[in-house]
Amino acid sequence: MLATQPAPTRNGHSAVREGIVDCDVHVFPHSLDEIRAFMDEPWRSRFSGGGRGFYGNPVHGSRQDAKPPSGGPSGSDPDFLREQLIDLYGMAYAICLPRAFCNHHPDPDLGNAIAAAYNEWLAATWLGEYNADGVFKGSITVNPQDPAAAAAEIDKWGSHPHFVQVMTDSGSRAPFGQRQFYPIYAACERHGLPFAIHPGTDGMGINQQPSPGYPTHYIEWHTLLSVGFQAHLVSFLTEGVFERFPGFRVVLVEGGVAWVAPLLWRLDAEWKALRPEVPWVRKPPSAYLREHVRVSSQPLERPDNDKHLLQMLEMMDAEHILMFASDYPHWDFDSPTHAFPKLPDALHRRIFRENALEFYGLAADH
Repeated sequence: MLATQPAPTRNGHSAVREGIVDCDVHVFPHSLDEIRAFMDEPWRSRFSGGGRGFYGNPVHGSRQDAKPPSGGPSGSDPDFLREQLIDLYGMAYAICLPRAFCNHHPDPDLGNAIAAAYNEWLAATWLGEYNADGVFKGSITVNPQDPAAAAAEIDKWGSHPHFVQVMTDSGSRAPFGQRQFYPIYAACERHGLPFAIHPGTDGMGINQQPSPGYPTHYIEWHTLLSVGFQAHLVSFLTEGVFERFPGFRVVLVEGGVAWVAPLLWRLDAEWKALRPEVPWVRKPPSAYLREHVRVSSQPLERPDNDKHLLQMLEMMDAEHILMFASDYPHWDFDSPTHAFPKLPDALHRRIFRENALEFYGLAADH
């Protein structure tokens, strides 16, 4: 069973598209004025974009060939994105994750205004004007430092046929399993929408840095992104979030893959000895994974020996929990034709298509 309450079908069209489902495609406005158009004052004047502050890529943040000939930033031209990604690789759906960076501001009202504006923009453009064939699916950006406002934003967009998940950055003042975030998860459950966590804003603004102190270099920060994801996942599992919200589901996007199995081995062993501390965790923590959690494949840790990667995929139950992601148009883009070694046909279908179709409710029958 994939979810206690299956997601409603959200393909937005009567026919299910053939091909790969890419679970991490970053789309951007041509300029920040596109976002400001959906903001009232004083937020319109205060909004100056976002970013990761200390830890910008010192070389280049996007593929060198991804800048559109028409101008604008990489990922801002729908025709060029279709040429480089959708048409080239035969994508059935592209799950769009905008980069609003709204959750590190000390002022929660500003963060809420940024999240709301990005949702209006995404609905009007990539899910609207650019989306006649329904290939683009979207993520509802929320600001978790104001859970009530985040829940209201989910309720506003939850019935839209092309929004298929809720998303936030991994940067936070607390692990996401804690109860102050419950209004967000209740809203996700109401609408059958997974909650996606994407790296960004860790240690920025009001947020804690998950490693001990601040790394010196981007290479450290980027390598250790999985630390925050591990903390959030263990928090969800030990706080009993999936027992309290049995229809709630989580997607871990761009946080790495290889750590999943050993982390759950350790947590299961701890749970056996420490069950009285968390009596609401009614079964081994790893047992919640297949029903409630999915992991995207980029960045995929690729050992020199492909046999070891296949063993890792088996140990983590990739057949049921791993979904393909390219991270287009970023510098560490994973091509569908090169990210994995040769996979068994059934496993390939699960990772590149079927797991995402099921989890996102993109097809009632496939």
